[in-house]
Amino acid sequence: MRMKDYMPEPADTSKVVLPTYLACLTEKLAENVHETWALGRMRDGWTYGAVRDDAARTTPCLVPYGQLPEDEREYDRETALSVLRLIYKLGYRIVPKGSENI
Repeated sequence: MRMKDYMPEPADTSKVVLPTYLACLTEKLAENVHETWALGRMRDGWTYGAVRDDAARTTPCLVPYGQLPEDEREYDRETALSVLRLIYKLGYRIVPKGSENI
């Protein structure tokens, strides 16, 4: 398959309803998504800069998760939610430790 023929086909998780108790986990996952992304950028030589500049490898997003603009945090939340929805679609369940009967 050539790259121009590639058409992404993520699993359809639009009908998956997650339990409300996963809200806290979603935020923790979103924060970790950002931390993983930031570490990768730093390893690739990127640094903080007031504006994104690909040539200079600077980005304003190299800050702790809580300091990101809301739209950036929402992007990370959507990534976390897509993973959680896929886990549920595949038939797995996540329960807090000590709460196996939820």
